Amino acid sequence: MSSQRLIGHPNSPKIDDHEVNGLLGTPDSLAYKVNEIERHVHSYERAFEIATVPNGEIHVADRIGDGNGAFQADAGNDDWGTWLQVVGSGDTPVISGKKFFNFHRISVTAVQRSLSVHFMQMGFGDSGAEALSLGNTTEMPPYKPQSVNAEPYPLIVQGRRKIAGTKVWIRIKIPGQVSGTFDFYPAIHEYEG
Repeated sequence: MSSQRLIGHPNSPKIDDHEVNGLLGTPDSLAYKVNEIERHVHSYERAFEIATVPNGEIHVADRIGDGNGAFQADAGNDDWGTWLQVVGSGDTPVISGKKFFNFHRISVTAVQRSLSVHFMQMGFGDSGAEALSLGNTTEMPPYKPQSVNAEPYPLIVQGRRKIAGTKVWIRIKIPGQVSGTFDFYPAIHEYEG
C-alpha cells in the first residue's frame, strides 16, 4: 500500500489527529511518553540544600535559600564512601499535587581533591545499600575538577522517575585517594502523573 493511499484515509487517522491527556492518560502510551519528555524539558526545577532542622530520614533537605548549605559527601580510602541521604521521605513532593520526581542535575561547589577523578553513584530506596542490591542506582560519568572550587557548570543526572516520597542517597569514590569531600546542591523535576 503506498503512502499516497494512507494520507487522509478515514480508516488510518494520524496520531496528530487525536487528542491526548498527557501524564494523566494511559501509562506507556505514545502520548504519555511524549508528554513526559515534554515535561522533562519544559518543567520547573527545584534545588535543595541541607535541612536546617532535619528529622531522621524523613526530612533531610530544604529548598535552596531556606537550608543550611551544600551537601557534602566524603569518599572512602580508595573506595566508595558511605551513602549520604540527600532527599528524605517527606521532602517530595515540593510542588503540591505532584506524584513523581526525577533528579535532573547536581551543582558542585567545592571539592577537596582537585585534579582527581571523582566517581558518583545515586541510589533510590530505603537505603543506599538496598538501592545498590536492587539495581536502583544511576552513575554519573567521571568528574575531574580542575580546582578545589570545582567548575561552574552542573553535572547532569540520568535516571528514571521515582514516586514522591522515595529516599535518595549519594556516595563518591576518588580512586587513589584516602578520602575527599565533594560539596553539591541537587535539583529535581516533578510530575503530576
